[in-house]
Amino acid sequence: MYVCICYAVTDVELRNCIGEGARTVDEIGDACEAGTGCGTCLDTIDVLLAAELAPSVMSELPLTA
Repeated sequence: MYVCICYAVTDVELRNCIGEGARTVDEIGDACEAGTGCGTCLDTIDVLLAAELAPSVMSELPLTA
């Protein structure tokens, strides 16, 4: 699915950018230009970042309190 219409960036491309180390909307923009046009896709980029990064953040938490 296209996330960024301005630059024809798909969700797969965004996930690849995240997999290659992009951790912020600005880093996504630097990697593939998504989010640097009209800005309509910024919310979706934020959601994809959170979804892709949340499991790794959770895995760093201690198993016991």
